[in-house]
Amino acid sequence: MGHGGVVACVLVLWCFLNEIVSAIDYEDALGKSILFFEGQRSGKLPTIQRVSWRGDSALSDGQLEGVNLTGGYYDAGDNVKFVWPMAYSVTLLSWSLIEYQQQISSANQLAYVQRAIRWGTDFIIKAHLSPTTFYTQVGDGNVDHQCWERPEDMDSSRKLYKITSSSPGSEAAAEAAAALAAASIVFKTVDSTYSAKLSSHSQSLFDLADKYRGSYQVSCPFYCSYSGYQDELLWAAAWLYKASGNRSYFSYVVNNQGWSQAMSEFSWDNKFVGAQTLLAKEYHAGNTDLLKYKTNAESFICAVMPGSSSTQVQRTPGGLLFIRDSSNLQYVTSSTLVLFIYSKTISSTQTGGVQCGSTFFSAAKIKAFAKAQVDYILGANPKQMSYMVGFGTTYPTKLHHRGSSIPSIKTLHTKVDCNGGYTYYNSGSPNPNTHVGAIVGGPDVNDQFQNARSDYSHSEPTTYINAAFVGSAAALLA
Repeated sequence: MGHGGVVACVLVLWCFLNEIVSAIDYEDALGKSILFFEGQRSGKLPTIQRVSWRGDSALSDGQLEGVNLTGGYYDAGDNVKFVWPMAYSVTLLSWSLIEYQQQISSANQLAYVQRAIRWGTDFIIKAHLSPTTFYTQVGDGNVDHQCWERPEDMDSSRKLYKITSSSPGSEAAAEAAAALAAASIVFKTVDSTYSAKLSSHSQSLFDLADKYRGSYQVSCPFYCSYSGYQDELLWAAAWLYKASGNRSYFSYVVNNQGWSQAMSEFSWDNKFVGAQTLLAKEYHAGNTDLLKYKTNAESFICAVMPGSSSTQVQRTPGGLLFIRDSSNLQYVTSSTLVLFIYSKTISSTQTGGVQCGSTFFSAAKIKAFAKAQVDYILGANPKQMSYMVGFGTTYPTKLHHRGSSIPSIKTLHTKVDCNGGYTYYNSGSPNPNTHVGAIVGGPDVNDQFQNARSDYSHSEPTTYINAAFVGSAAALLA
């Protein structure tokens, strides 16, 4: 093919992707990304439950130790309640709502996001049994991962795990503190009594995390702490300051800014970038003591922006940020949320952008790159498929997700036991229940996607992929 042909092909692809982009309905994507959380609910479902293929489940959680630990969310495609990433998902949902309430409200999604947050915070409050006791996991991950059964039929161990002053887990306690502090802002004008309750538990959980410092090992090997607990302590203190205005939390982040490090990812394990983004906003509001956080936040922008002299994150040939192969879209959605929020923060400042070496990125340019990542997820990619289930015409149909892959208890009334479910796991057919709004782990480094139930690295959805996406979709309704 001659040079002209190549150019023509590139132009045709560009025009085609452009057409996809112009047709993307962000309001629909937002609504579906929130609906997903209803399909992940554990416990007694409310009468207004919209995801009708799900039923009540795990109604005796906590009984092993005489406590009530019903409710909350199943983490991903399994039936374990991992409270550390659950709390992170709640923090992200609250942050999304705090930053983009007007857009979420205009899309008639406000009540749904509030309910999604409250389903998580109600559980976190139950799990915080005393000032020095916090339940951080329900279900044995190793046993659960040997079973393939609907949550409604679950008969595997609902073993309980907790942290205390003598067996600490600062990451989990501090993330729960961040979640409740952020949610207290969300509910301040909606339900002031509930907001005060969230605030009280938040401060107590922060004390548990900070006074009894120790790294959280309970949910390892499924969720291991690689970044330590200093990031969670800063993240929680930043949220507590934002929620309460209490200067002691401000002093805490100022006095401990030596912990802050430049990072190229924001994830359930590593919260430095989240804390830096929150505190950079305070810096721009006149709190110049927080310069290090602002510098580190901009270092993250420079690490992910294409064309930056200090870019650290590779991209697929189709332009998707690629951090690691397992569930890569979690890092993409968290990055885009930060890019949108930071571009919003700096758009009103004097500089109106970020200087990365010799390259200057305006707020508009940062936002445009974040939008391109969202567009990729929703179908503007080489495979021309949406990685959100139920969005667009082509999307993953064989999710690595137990409840979605086995016929609903509403249609198949007989019990499907631990091993019985593998008939459905091994089936080549699409999942019988469409888990609308679920965003999967995503394509590989070459933009390829198998659509195979067994390929959990790419086909499994998680609450934290979606939680970050909610804010990104809302940002595009601005």
